[in-house]
Amino acid sequence: MRVLLANYDSRGGVEPLVGLAVRLRELGAEVRVCAPPDEEFARRLAGVGVPLVPFGRSVRAMMTAATPPTADGVPRRAAELLAQFDTVAEAAEGCDVLVATGLLPAAACVRSVADKLDVPYVYASFQSVSLPSPHHRPMQRPGKPLPSDVTDNRVLWDLDARSANDLFGEVINTHRASVGLPPVDDVRDHVFTDRPWLATDPVLDPWQESSDRDVVQTGTWIVPDERPLPAELTAFLNAGTPPVYIGFGSIAIGGAEDVAQASIEAIRAQGRRVIVSRGWAGLGIVDDRDDCFVVGETNHHALFRRVAAVVHHGGAGTTTTATWAGAPQVVVAQGADQPYFAGRVAELGIGAAHAGPTPTFESLSAALEVALAPETQARATAVATMVHTDGATVAAKLLLDTIVRDRRQPG
Repeated sequence: MRVLLANYDSRGGVEPLVGLAVRLRELGAEVRVCAPPDEEFARRLAGVGVPLVPFGRSVRAMMTAATPPTADGVPRRAAELLAQFDTVAEAAEGCDVLVATGLLPAAACVRSVADKLDVPYVYASFQSVSLPSPHHRPMQRPGKPLPSDVTDNRVLWDLDARSANDLFGEVINTHRASVGLPPVDDVRDHVFTDRPWLATDPVLDPWQESSDRDVVQTGTWIVPDERPLPAELTAFLNAGTPPVYIGFGSIAIGGAEDVAQASIEAIRAQGRRVIVSRGWAGLGIVDDRDDCFVVGETNHHALFRRVAAVVHHGGAGTTTTATWAGAPQVVVAQGADQPYFAGRVAELGIGAAHAGPTPTFESLSAALEVALAPETQARATAVATMVHTDGATVAAKLLLDTIVRDRRQPG
């Protein structure tokens, strides 16, 4: 059995594919992953023995460019991703099922390949708020703000569908025609299907049932990261009390030097040492004191179990990893699904939702007081035991069952 997993996204969107790929291989399947050509993704996949098929251009280079992507360029970038049809089709040759996650135009490319090859297709989301539901508002699309005076979520989701058609409809249907496929009327629902999967933890991100579609919540696609921490980092951790970690992952947060200064000062004011993750923002230390340590790409599963708190941007992957580790959190949301996860962390009592996207000494100090409180630590420890750790196994078995059912279909 062969499975193709595809995502055009940053590290937080690629890491779940690593988890699912590992479980699929344990069940005897051959797995390929289409993802951006960034070296860190190739290295991570190679570490678990899964081949990377480069898909599109470097996400890191695009997000950290001197001129970052703008809303006006969305249709052009969508066309670039759809132009990867031949790459995806070649990777999908001989596969029994295709799985797409992440950005809609990239997933539309995978859906078109599945349609052309006539093989089963599954779309999976890494956050519930991207799937239509009367229980929550849609996330903002670039350049397409939602009306603030509309409170009916069903109306807003109808507007979201029109927005997706306006942004991507012409380019997707033009591409489909070029490969001999019929046009689609509703781009969003065509990509999502009427039975999308939700690859999130039901404690951290519960799905509220509705009659709109049959969502399958598998749990988060995570597997324990077995890589050891660097010796220097281990020595720093062993040299004193648990530090506070700060990092914004793949978010190229503006004013990185000021953010680092304010954050380090706020953490020190709490009597804590600091671990600074460079990330794509390029955070660094502000002086030569020995109470700070800078890390690059490292094993968060192991590291977060040894820190007093995690200050981060609120991406689904980092939030889930910190929750699983039992680490109190301060979520400094920047956009997309991050405000939602900040709210969930606060609602669960396992940390604080920072006020605004730019931490200052005062604002981060207030959030850290909540996160470092004994009751928050106790709650974080308790919630960690509730996290479902078998989501990747559940999803892998469902995929293989899909293949078996498809092979039994007549004709």
